[in-house]
Amino acid sequence: MDKGKLYLIPTILGEGTQNAVLPSTILEAIKETNIFIVENLRTGRRHIKKIDKEKNIDTTTFYAYGKYDTINLEQDFLKHILSGQNIGLLSEAGLPCIADPGSEIVAYAHNFQIDVIPLVGPSSILLALMGSGLNGQNFAFTGYLPIDKLERKKNIRKLEDISKKTGQTQIFMETPYRNNQLIETLLKTCSNSTKLCIATDITLPTENIKTKTVVEWKQTKTNINKKPTIFLIG
Repeated sequence: MDKGKLYLIPTILGEGTQNAVLPSTILEAIKETNIFIVENLRTGRRHIKKIDKEKNIDTTTFYAYGKYDTINLEQDFLKHILSGQNIGLLSEAGLPCIADPGSEIVAYAHNFQIDVIPLVGPSSILLALMGSGLNGQNFAFTGYLPIDKLERKKNIRKLEDISKKTGQTQIFMETPYRNNQLIETLLKTCSNSTKLCIATDITLPTENIKTKTVVEWKQTKTNINKKPTIFLIG
């Protein structure tokens, strides 16, 4: 019996954008799949139904996997896929396994020579880099900065130093309700000549991507509280 495939299925970054950012290959994969591993059961079901309006959610199996949920890889994954059933892996927003859970499942699939099919979709990290005007040949994504204020400043200085010495763009993010505090810390910590890109609400009608020097940002009133944002320095 042929093994099933593991589809890595992108999700939208904001409501109402699926027609603009998700290609038809995602719908085709969802139609071929009746088992999904998702970060959140409610939003995972809702996303699948938005893409495939004919999908019977009641007869579709969903497993929760993420920060607060684990799955039995042998029982909930391997058993199904070795019996020929496809499985779809989704994150809450954007691409699974990129700044989101899922890499453990993909690594497990490779151990059993299971075909892993990453599908095209929106990545706020890469779209922010594309729109920043900063170095796209040499860059690093460092995830979330430390919460501790002293450690955060130390980390920012380290990233800025790497960027100045190597030309490598440094990309990071913050929990949206702490965005304004992060901007304040960046402006107090970074050199005036350092370039800072703030990319907010990517793919949404309210999308805003701006790159300025730190001294220029100091002259700009910025309020991005609770808005999904990617930060880049270079």
